Amino acid sequence: MSKKTNTLAAATSNQADLLVAQTLVQTYPQLPITVDCVIFGFEDNELKVLLIRSDLAVFKGLWSVLGDNVQSDEKLDEAATRILKERTGMDDVYLDEIGSFSELNRHPGGRVVTVAYCSLLNIKHHQLKITANELHWHKVSSIQEMAFDHKQILDAGLRWLQKRIQEHPLGFNLLPEKFSLRELQNLYEAILGTTLDRRNFRKKFASMGLLVDTKEYEQDVPHRPGKLYKFNYEKYEKNKRKWIAIDF
Repeated sequence: MSKKTNTLAAATSNQADLLVAQTLVQTYPQLPITVDCVIFGFEDNELKVLLIRSDLAVFKGLWSVLGDNVQSDEKLDEAATRILKERTGMDDVYLDEIGSFSELNRHPGGRVVTVAYCSLLNIKHHQLKITANELHWHKVSSIQEMAFDHKQILDAGLRWLQKRIQEHPLGFNLLPEKFSLRELQNLYEAILGTTLDRRNFRKKFASMGLLVDTKEYEQDVPHRPGKLYKFNYEKYEKNKRKWIAIDF
């Protein structure tokens, strides 16, 4: 058999295999997939989340996280980025996939599986360019009931955030360039949802050697001015493989 004949036979076999695979996929259930984005922010010593009004009558008056369908020609990560931009106008937000939600009755219209993404950003550095459906920041502590299963998704996002902030010092991106230890502790307490021992908190961060004393103090504060520090990002980058999770 010639080389040309072998090539033709292989191509025919591949086409047949592809047809079998396509026919098999056509027998699969047509299951809608959505992406939901839980966007956290920190402002005025409060952990906040971006929410919009649900446009379904069955959820009238309730809030939901940012979500939409995954299109047939895009990957999940692409869908999350697209949805966030369409809903907020922001296109410079890093999103982390945190899990899927597939309860049979999670959507009143039928079976829908969703994949959740999370992000934590500095509200002052990310301006909302779109505010349709009353999109705005809400205090996480004030949220009780939400549309769909979005309260469960929000809670999962919060657990992700609490784990992340102890594993990596991402919280420093939410603070001013120069910050006090009081501001740093307020940040961790807001995200972890608990009161931390002041002495123990400061001792842990001092032992890391990543805070730089600026020799400056807070100005115009209603309490005794505290020292201002900077986070040593360069030192962290060099030693991040040795970073040990903060256990409060």
